[in-house]
Formats: sequence, structure tokens, C-alpha cells
Amino acid sequence: MNIDKYLDIISACRFCFMCRHLSANGLATGRECDTPRSHALIADLVRMDKANLANPDYIRTIYESDLSGANRRHCRGYHADTNCYDEIGLQLALRRDIVEAGLAPAEINAIAEQLKDVAFTVKGTADVLYYRHPCVDRHTPEAADAFARLAPNAAVIEGGDCGTALDILGFAQDAQAVAAKFLAAVKAANCKTLVIPHPGAYHFAKQNFAGQGFDIITSADYLKGLAPKAAKSGKVVFIDSDFLSNYESCNAPRELLAAAGYQVEDFGTNPEESYACGEGAMVQMLYAPTIAKALVERVARFAKAYYDGQTIVVAAPYTKAVISRFAPELKVITVEEAIA
Repeated sequence: MNIDKYLDIISACRFCFMCRHLSANGLATGRECDTPRSHALIADLVRMDKANLANPDYIRTIYESDLSGANRRHCRGYHADTNCYDEIGLQLALRRDIVEAGLAPAEINAIAEQLKDVAFTVKGTADVLYYRHPCVDRHTPEAADAFARLAPNAAVIEGGDCGTALDILGFAQDAQAVAAKFLAAVKAANCKTLVIPHPGAYHFAKQNFAGQGFDIITSADYLKGLAPKAAKSGKVVFIDSDFLSNYESCNAPRELLAAAGYQVEDFGTNPEESYACGEGAMVQMLYAPTIAKALVERVARFAKAYYDGQTIVVAAPYTKAVISRFAPELKVITVEEAIA
């Protein structure tokens, strides 16, 4: 089983309470099952008896996880060089075991079938290739439009997710098959730089496409390289991306806003919590809308109590999409929109 690679994480996390306060789901729902400790306990029960893998409550809990990575990054026992206490890796391994056993819920399988249906096309010819990710294309096209105004000469690749969401849902082999199609399309475009506005896809690309002859950067990194004039003014409240802050340690969106002249105030009560509303799970609002709504409602309470009426700038298009769906009264824009 895939979880056998994470026995040290199971042993370390199953009885540890030290990071429960950083579980975005746990803070939003108040349920103990949403904490990393409970996820490790579920994995331990599966380790002891594989029949437990079919428990529908366990499966639902693992798929409802926000996967923010805040617990892993801020664990005092975590060491990046050894991936010790990699509770995200454990959860993804559990998902792979669920899928490989044919136990994925019907709604998860339905989403996976849609994600497998990709056909990547490239429009234009340029050294810079902008990846118009489907999350951007369908939910926040204004972010792509803003980028196009700032970088009008970039070519565009589109046609589906590059394998990120399939990988997160536990369909590892299918994710690699889609990734191979995406990589072939990028290579055929002969670009020097691939610009990715979706942080999850950026993280996946860094893991799977590094060393393929082109640079991989975020849209914020690219726009920062254009040396924006410090012509903006005023304060903006900023919600960072789980993938950029907890998976990649990339500070480009915040640096871009500051370079453009904004005063950047981080959203929330402390820098360790995740306020990205389940961005790490990537498609959570499609199959767990109740959890997604609870995450947004918590952010909305903070917004109304401390930042009433202020514009919230988000690093991830998913965060804007889910907040716009469940708290449309909040004014939320992407980093690209803030710069444009």
C-alpha cells in the first residue's frame, strides 16, 4: 500500500495534538476528524486492517481535507530535507490507496473522468507561454484578461488541467498521462518561459517538468520582472496561496504588490493559519461544498470584523472563485487585477 511509505508519519502524528490549531477545516467545522492527528489515526487503522480502507466515513474524511500544508510547514518536527512528518504526503497516499482499491466515491470518479478529457492547444508564438488554466478560464477569466493587458505578446496554452487535480484526488497514473500530453504541447511551442497563474499547477509543474528546457514561473514572478512602476497607493488585505506559501515558499505575489506601491496587510490573526479556503485541495468546492462554504464563512467573519469594506487581494484564483460563490458580498480580486 502507498501508506507503507509513511509509517514514520503515522507513528509521529497519530497521537500528536500540536498542530490541530492550524487545520483550516478543523477551525471552520470544529470537528476533530478534520485534524492531521485524526487523518494519521485513520491511516493507522488501515495499516492494521486493510478492510478499514473501505470505511465510507474514513474515505469521506480524507477527501474532505483542505490539504493546506500549514500543519506540515509549521510542525516543529518537520524537516524539509527528509520530509519527516509529511502529513500531506500521507493523505495523498491514502487517496491513492483508495483509488487503486476501486473505492473512490462516485462524485470523485466523475470529476476524474472530466479531468482526463484534455486537449492542449497553443495560440500564438512567443518566448513566453501563458497557461490559461481551466480554473482561471472558467472562474476568474478577469485574471487572465488582466495578465494579457500587462503582457500582450505572450502566447497562450489551454485545454485542461495539466494533471494536478488528478494527482491530488489520488489518480496518480492518470495524472502522469495527462502531464505527458501537457509537456508535449509546451515543448512543441518552443517557449523559453512557462508562466503559470494557478499555484497548484505551478507546484505540480515544478515537480514534474523541471529541467525540460524552459523556465517555470508564476504569473506574479513574471509581472514582477516587468518592473512595475510604484504608481499604486493605499492598503490592500492579502490572502496568500497554500501552494505558494506552504508548498513552495514563494513570496512573489506579496513582493509584486509591494513593488507596485501597495501597502500589504496579511489577512487574519497570524501568519501560520491558512485562509485560502481549501485551495490546497484544488477542487474541493465541487465535491465537498459544505466544507468549502464553512471555510469561506470563517474568512467572511474575519473580513467583516476587521476589514469591512476593504478590497481583499488573493494569490490563488481558486480562493477568489470559492469566496465569490459563498460570500459574494466580499470584494475580492486577484494579484493580476490589482496590478492591471
